[in-house]
Amino acid sequence: MAREQLSLPAYNWDGFADRQQLAAALAGNVAARLTKAIAERGTALLAVSGGTTPARFLTALSSIPIAWDKVTVTLVDERFVPPSSPRSNAGLVAANLLQNNAAAAHFVPLYHEAASIEDAAASDSEALQSLAWPLDVVVLGMGGDGHTASFFPDAGNLAELLDPSSQRIVLPVNAPSAGEPRLTLSMARIVAAGFIALHIEGVDKRTAFDGAMGVGVKKPIRKVIEAAPIPVEVFWAP
Repeated sequence: MAREQLSLPAYNWDGFADRQQLAAALAGNVAARLTKAIAERGTALLAVSGGTTPARFLTALSSIPIAWDKVTVTLVDERFVPPSSPRSNAGLVAANLLQNNAAAAHFVPLYHEAASIEDAAASDSEALQSLAWPLDVVVLGMGGDGHTASFFPDAGNLAELLDPSSQRIVLPVNAPSAGEPRLTLSMARIVAAGFIALHIEGVDKRTAFDGAMGVGVKKPIRKVIEAAPIPVEVFWAP
């Protein structure tokens, strides 16, 4: 692993030679944090992201022998599609994380049938109140447009999504660039996590991240990093 010290104190850059090394290192970090949480309070709460990037990491994490029966897993965000859809983040987690040792984990999805995305978000916020907040670990992704979670730059309620004082757990998202309507954890819940990782891969994502960190740029990923009270750990491989 090549660790580089960047100029901004808000995040640390963890660079790896290849994606398999990244997956193993990130999985080890997450497992250690979950184990620490279980030792301290008997339970652990993990939120993971969807898309195509996390599959290798989720598979690596699933094989690590920790007390998975004491871990609750939920999603950073979700498309408003059933788990049978190939675009479902819940489906990705079921296929890659909730297997091997991690089959014993308790999974709390965000999607359920509802009359509207707003209704689904409201009932999610109520249902997730019973989880052991704050998150012990959150693993974020990032799009080429600088969005993370479902904080799309063209979301009509972006200011609400990024409100650091929000009391909401889950919020609805309607953004032209997002495709389907989405459900997302609020930024307030994400930045309260004990460990915040950003998992990105490829030269294009590094370029997008570097651009988002430029002076005067206000991409959603930068807003999250600025709002986080602890440094975000950025895991990257070409």
